[in-house]
Amino acid sequence: MKVSKYIALGLLLTVSGPALAQDPAPIAQPTEAPSEGLEVTVSDDSEWQDLGIAITVFATDADVPTRTNAGSTAALGRALSSVVAADLKNNGLFKPSGPAGLPQPSFGQIQAPDYPVWAMRSADMLVQGFVRANPDGDITVGCYLYDVALKQQLTKAGWKVGPAEWRRAAHKCADMVYSRLSGESPFFDSRIAYIAETGPKDHRLKRLAVMDSDGANMRYLTSGQATALTPRYSPDYSKILYLSYLNGEPSIYIYDLKADTQKLLLRSKNATFAPRWSPDGKWVLYSMAIAGNTDIYKIPSAGGTAQKLTDSPGIDIGGSFSPDGSRIVFESDRSGSQQVYVMNSDGSNQHRVSFFGGRSATPEWSPRGDQIAFTHIAGNLRIAVMTPDGRNMRYLTSSWQDEAPTWSPNGRIVQFFRTAQNSGLASIWQVDLTGRNERKLPTPVGASDPAWGPIRP
Repeated sequence: MKVSKYIALGLLLTVSGPALAQDPAPIAQPTEAPSEGLEVTVSDDSEWQDLGIAITVFATDADVPTRTNAGSTAALGRALSSVVAADLKNNGLFKPSGPAGLPQPSFGQIQAPDYPVWAMRSADMLVQGFVRANPDGDITVGCYLYDVALKQQLTKAGWKVGPAEWRRAAHKCADMVYSRLSGESPFFDSRIAYIAETGPKDHRLKRLAVMDSDGANMRYLTSGQATALTPRYSPDYSKILYLSYLNGEPSIYIYDLKADTQKLLLRSKNATFAPRWSPDGKWVLYSMAIAGNTDIYKIPSAGGTAQKLTDSPGIDIGGSFSPDGSRIVFESDRSGSQQVYVMNSDGSNQHRVSFFGGRSATPEWSPRGDQIAFTHIAGNLRIAVMTPDGRNMRYLTSSWQDEAPTWSPNGRIVQFFRTAQNSGLASIWQVDLTGRNERKLPTPVGASDPAWGPIRP
């Protein structure tokens, strides 16, 4: 379901960074206030963290029941603001306060903040909002960002969503605040596909599952009758590509999220690995072992004849396309140990880029195109990044077994799974590019093979 977004009339902003996406036409707001042109430039992580951001409970003009799982509009207002605060806190760039313990504005104060009150609390920025229940059962959520010192509104937006989609409005609000203050592309309103793991270590049940970027709204897509592995969202968010083992035969499936059905793309008696989409969604990259030699292939996502891209002795396993689709990063042991290689998308110009010792595996190109994340194996398994030419390698994690990195939509955070020593229990973690802000995502069962999808349409 798409979320309808409105941008307040008269909102003229100069944003340092990518502009917010254009969405459907505006709808009415509780009151209107003029917005002044204002430029905010933030260039350093420490500057972002120094911002005192106060987030208040979202107000309502009438406390009435809703069809959401959060309760009445008053309870929903508290839930919305809590999700916004958690988003901004958990990404590691901001240190917001609230909504608990902060003054709760009235509905009339949402567009007329009491600036002296917030100045006394050392708030630099103020996030306020409202929630309203609509006669059709949908809800309308408004979100406002103010500069307390300048006593000016920086930006505002709103969304009309279905009862089951209220958390999306909160994520959109956090995205708006994040983008306005950092100048970077947003990522909170996105989803994660992963493999949910249950059962003993030697007999794991592995099911395809999806969840929101913060771990909420988790649901299973497969029953576990066949093992599921290595999922990836399609570029348009409509499908999930994954590998399955049914009756011992590896099969590549494309799961249609709208129709809740799946189709078989490829089945083989040969070992098959790591299917990946091309940026335009027209191709699927995968690897297959034949007679002891593993090579990389690509096949049209609509079905058809596969093209062989590598033909070297040893094991070549596909990683991912560059954002523009012109190159592919992959791993190969053709030099004697697992290393990272890059080639053109037609298989030409294959060359090694990792030369820093140890072994390197599971490379994944950043959505920005400026870095490659991978698993570095030198004793422990750690998540590392490097530039596409193999330079400037640095570690982001330091644990016993971290592997299979996947990027946030804006290329600022790397997600991976961590396996606990002895127990073999896997869990999903994420770390930002500084390597300082690391957190575990909540999942109801064990979790591995995460795949972070793009911003939701």
